[in-house]
Amino acid sequence: MRTLLVSIFCPDRAGLIAAISNRLFELGANLGDASFAVLGTAAEFTAICSVPDHVGDADLKDDLSRLAELAGAEISVKGFGLDAGHAPSAHITHVVSVGGGDRPGLVAALAELFAGFKVNIVRMDAQTLPGSGNGRYVTRFALNIPTNSVNACLAAVANTAGELGLTCSWTEEKR
Repeated sequence: MRTLLVSIFCPDRAGLIAAISNRLFELGANLGDASFAVLGTAAEFTAICSVPDHVGDADLKDDLSRLAELAGAEISVKGFGLDAGHAPSAHITHVVSVGGGDRPGLVAALAELFAGFKVNIVRMDAQTLPGSGNGRYVTRFALNIPTNSVNACLAAVANTAGELGLTCSWTEEKR
């Protein structure tokens, strides 16, 4: 088995994940970490896949490009040279949401704040909610916060959100 990184960027449409994951399964691929997001009117799918040795990178790309659901897609298939396993810092300890009006620089400010507390951002999602007029913007971070800085970090996030007139909430995940 070989490990590949499969990345697909295409117009958003119903059935994308079903078509991609089904075809990968038919080819003998096993999905590892994967993500999917709608970005404006586009969609992005990225996955680490273990594939049988006989499945070539170019062949896999060509096979996926023949799917009707991927018409007009940009597809990349390449070897994944890193460890597909997770380091302890990839364990999610907290999920933080900050929302309100769109504030340019918000993601940069929060990312800098997290870096100052040695927090690993495991996943981030930011979007303008549909039908929100002037832009109800919600940002969610899945984080690994070191135990010794949880309270100070979350207080700093709440203060930053409050200063910008935004809401802030978080949940703690099981350690």
